[in-house]
Amino acid sequence: MNLLWVVLLPLLGTLVPLLTERFGRNVCAFSVAILPAWSLILVLMYAVDIFDGEAVRQSIEWIPSMGLDLSFRLDGLSLLFLLLILGIGLLVILYAKYYLSSKDSMGTFYAYLMLFMSAMVGIVTSNNLIQLWMFWELTSISSFLLISFWSHKSDARKGARMALTVTGAGGLALLGGLLMLGNIVGSYDLDTVLASGDLIRAHAHYPIALVLVLLGAFTKSAQFPFHFWLPHAMSAPTPVSAYLHSATMVKAGIFLMARFYPALAGTDLWFLIVSLTGLITLLLGAYIALFKHDLKGLLAYSTISHLGLITLLLGLNSDLAAVAAIFHVINHAIFKASLFMAAGIIDHESGSRDMRKLNGLMKYMPYTATLAIVAALSMAGVPLLNGFLSKEMFFAETLNQSMLGSLSWLIPLLATVGAAFSVAYSLRFIHDVFFNGEPIDLPKTPKEPPRYMKVPVEILVALCLLVGIFPAIIVGDLLRIASVAVLAHDVPAYSLSIWHGLNIPLLMSFFAMVGGITIYYNRRHLFQFQSQFDEPDAKHVFEKAIQSLVNASERIITTLENGSLQRYIFILLLLTLVMAAFPLVDLTQNAGSRPQIPIDGVAITGALLMIFSAIATVIWHRRRFLALIFLSVVGLVVSLVFAQFSAPDLALTQLSVEIVTIILLLLALFFLPQSTQKESSNRRLSLDLLVSGLIGCVIGTICFAMLTTPLDTISDFFLANSKTGGGGTNVVNVILVDFRGFDTLGEITVLGIAALGIFKLIANMRIYMPSRDDKGRAWSNDPHPFMLEIVSQSLLPLALLVSVYIFLRGHNVPGGGFIAGLITSVAIIQQYIAHGVHWIKPRVKIDYQWLIAGGILMATATGLGSWVFEKPFLSTWFDHFHLPWIGEFELASAMIFDLGVYLTVVGSVMLILANLGKLTTSERVDIKEND
Repeated sequence: MNLLWVVLLPLLGTLVPLLTERFGRNVCAFSVAILPAWSLILVLMYAVDIFDGEAVRQSIEWIPSMGLDLSFRLDGLSLLFLLLILGIGLLVILYAKYYLSSKDSMGTFYAYLMLFMSAMVGIVTSNNLIQLWMFWELTSISSFLLISFWSHKSDARKGARMALTVTGAGGLALLGGLLMLGNIVGSYDLDTVLASGDLIRAHAHYPIALVLVLLGAFTKSAQFPFHFWLPHAMSAPTPVSAYLHSATMVKAGIFLMARFYPALAGTDLWFLIVSLTGLITLLLGAYIALFKHDLKGLLAYSTISHLGLITLLLGLNSDLAAVAAIFHVINHAIFKASLFMAAGIIDHESGSRDMRKLNGLMKYMPYTATLAIVAALSMAGVPLLNGFLSKEMFFAETLNQSMLGSLSWLIPLLATVGAAFSVAYSLRFIHDVFFNGEPIDLPKTPKEPPRYMKVPVEILVALCLLVGIFPAIIVGDLLRIASVAVLAHDVPAYSLSIWHGLNIPLLMSFFAMVGGITIYYNRRHLFQFQSQFDEPDAKHVFEKAIQSLVNASERIITTLENGSLQRYIFILLLLTLVMAAFPLVDLTQNAGSRPQIPIDGVAITGALLMIFSAIATVIWHRRRFLALIFLSVVGLVVSLVFAQFSAPDLALTQLSVEIVTIILLLLALFFLPQSTQKESSNRRLSLDLLVSGLIGCVIGTICFAMLTTPLDTISDFFLANSKTGGGGTNVVNVILVDFRGFDTLGEITVLGIAALGIFKLIANMRIYMPSRDDKGRAWSNDPHPFMLEIVSQSLLPLALLVSVYIFLRGHNVPGGGFIAGLITSVAIIQQYIAHGVHWIKPRVKIDYQWLIAGGILMATATGLGSWVFEKPFLSTWFDHFHLPWIGEFELASAMIFDLGVYLTVVGSVMLILANLGKLTTSERVDIKEND
């Protein structure tokens, strides 16, 4: 499973820097680089097959019944992005070693970087829609950590929150779109979705699915109107900016559009949304970039502009436009990574990114300046550099479209204008930083950086030149196979060469150059014009919007929540009545064809007893102890009903839970008043009675309709497969520990978490012990009667024996770990009640928190053990054995799982009940009095 290791190796790299940071910066950086380098080698091992036109697919079964597998694919598009993600990632690792100061935690930085890298690798290699989305969301989380790395800075915190909010919201939209695509196609397999383009485009839900998917792509790739978050991500360290802007974060949105191009593109709706969004983003980003004084701010808006250019190309519904888009993905990643690294060097060695102060650096940093100038010229689209080639292809494709009819000429015209502004801000970057006089009030004198800090920039700038001069040799085959993966068919003929003769695209490039020089030369007028407008700060607008949302939420909560539980329940039930009214009106016939069970005297007696006890609980609810007794009668009758209808497991569980619940309520009510005054008026009581009566009628009607309607259930499947598939005749227990074992694992995990939460909540509580009852009578001076102590000691071994018996027999007859755990808990808590905490503490030395952890780990380990035998998670093994004098018996791995359930239940129940009982011990009272 080499493709799985391609993803896992960077993920394992999140631990390496935390372990090696103590050995120094060199060891830390080198050890981190090993794993992505190894991953890159694994990718290159498949390169020959990919260049031959094959696509590698590998998968691991996860939940086959739901069609969910860990599925990976490697084709030309994935190979291209993996080379960018891993290749530039390795350069960023080297660069960051010199960029980060001694005050920064290098281990934490590299851990976040590796997490982000593995998320991006997961996106481009996923062959399952849900798996792709999971990695998609992981990029949002890990980028949040990277952007907020300097969390002591307010800008970093605000920029990270903004990025997470925007991209997270887009991720939710993407999830909706992917679910719709899977529903349309009938599969979440990416191969199936990409091969079903005609089906998807013809479907009535295609427009909705398209918009949702594009929302995910546009938010991630900072397309208008979601572009505002990207410039504020500049508060991250420059190595992060170089990585996010060139090969990863923002390119994830581009990858998504390219990946789903065969399934979603080719319609007028695709063209209108994608091309117009790209065109607006191209122009807006290029225009704003010209006026930015911050070096990274200029590069950020230039990134937005170039992402708009790529998006525009993908929206033109032309095969060669898609090829040009992929080509510009390569070129932009190369020159933008080098530019950000150069900007980081300038900031690192001069102490400033303000271009109004950074003047004449060619004199102080000639080598770095030369590298940055070459990269900036590539961004401007100067001939003999890679940016020129893809921009010329871009011009050619804007000429070869007619989607706007008679207005189609606007697209090449506006594309030329955008390119002119690209030349203008590139010239500003070069002239204002490296020429234009002397530096002004810099914190320190600029100088060249350490030798190896320039190596990543050198490599990338060399690629700018090599691709610009020898494009067919350097990237020709890679561009071809990536384009084939995007188009899902052979690529039309195109030429990768420096010279295509005198043609209109060359003329457009010339006009863009001349126009850009003219714009920069007359920039003073543009700056004066722009100064008339107040430039909104996206951070302030975003924070204001969030605060307004919070204030609105607080007003709604204040209106709805007045501290009355009675009111909350009333509103909930009233809304239930309103929502259920219309379906119930259409319910013309309640009774189904299923025969009704005859009513006998026992059933009538049980029903009347339950009804009377329920009504009595309500009437005497202010006398808490009496109400608790009536409530326990209701639970007891429910247990008997389960037993009558042949559900002994449910009866045992209900009875055990009832006992534990009554003990819990007794302990909790002990601290509350023994009786309370009447709280509600007669008008409120009448209204409550009306609503509760209506709810009762609704629920009764629904239950009657369900019980008399024949329904097809899956009971027959469990009855037929319980013995053969799970090795047990007790179908209920087999379902819990085998067929639905994953649910049970989740439930005991929630139970353990709840117990730990309650324990932490009451751990430091100091409560006085009530000394009198509600009549003013003093409590007994003998809290632990001698008779109760003797009886409890006698019952303990018997209860534990019953518990063991219930546990061992649970796989074949009613019982199991959950019921046995409750019986054991009741037996132990009885000792607390009979003898007190001080008597129990030296005799029962059990840490219930570890008991919970051990139970959950044991249940999980049972599930993981099935993987050793290449079986699905939590598959049960069982077999029959024969021993002399004992006879035949059965062993099943489900018993170990059930033992984990048993331990978790015992630990959770005891952690809650035992600590509630300790709240009024003498030691707690003494502590309170001493305070």
